[in-house]
Amino acid sequence: MRVTAQANLRDLAAHGIDPARLPEHVAIIMDGNGRWAQRRGLNRLYGHRRGKTSVRAIVQLSRKLGIRYLSLYAFSTENWGRPTDEVSGLMRLLKHYLTTELERMMKDRVRLMVIGNPRKLPKDVQQALRHSVEQTRHNDGLTVILALSYSAREEIASAMRAIARRVKRGDLEPEDIGEDTIAQSLGTAGIPDPDLLIRTSGEVRLSNFLLWQVAYTEIYITETLWPDFRERDFLEALREFQSRERRFGGVPEAPADQGRLRAAH
Repeated sequence: MRVTAQANLRDLAAHGIDPARLPEHVAIIMDGNGRWAQRRGLNRLYGHRRGKTSVRAIVQLSRKLGIRYLSLYAFSTENWGRPTDEVSGLMRLLKHYLTTELERMMKDRVRLMVIGNPRKLPKDVQQALRHSVEQTRHNDGLTVILALSYSAREEIASAMRAIARRVKRGDLEPEDIGEDTIAQSLGTAGIPDPDLLIRTSGEVRLSNFLLWQVAYTEIYITETLWPDFRERDFLEALREFQSRERRFGGVPEAPADQGRLRAAH
């Protein structure tokens, strides 16, 4: 059966997926755009353009399935070291995506958030980003979290600096610093940790993405390059996710107990 963004509950059942056990938060390391283009003798930017189609497909399917949060690793701090023409092209693609997708996001009630250091982006991209975030902030559907100019280590370091300032002001005692204190100081404050992390292109590493947040996240690796990643691939990742037993460091429990254990984390 061909799976499209019109997938419904019957589609899920056909793929062995329980609609009641879908992840609340899915994070994706979108890898392989450049390799996809190079294998075809094309400029790397062609792969990034093709990758936009995958973003649109997965955003739409996530929304239709009722997934609450979708985090997309779009541009890391390390990516600034790529060739200037590739970085410039990526910034143009990002601005074009934000501009052309805003109407769709409003129609579909998608909320856009950003983590990272967008102040390093070109001014026109920053403006388009601020506009999209502001326009969608009250939408109550899927929340898409774009990681832009993002480094998990820097995110954690920034959180530590913020906590240190609170201690210095006398607003917080060192003995009161716990996991919740740190979590609420990160860019993802108020967002549940990812249940599932997908990495495309077969690479087996986190690449400085959500290092704090993925402590108990299920990781799914696929050889598929991001420009070829579509609805069927996403559904396969969800099926694999549901086949795993999530214990969060504990022993196997009954389903109801697993839910309580997950809430505790």
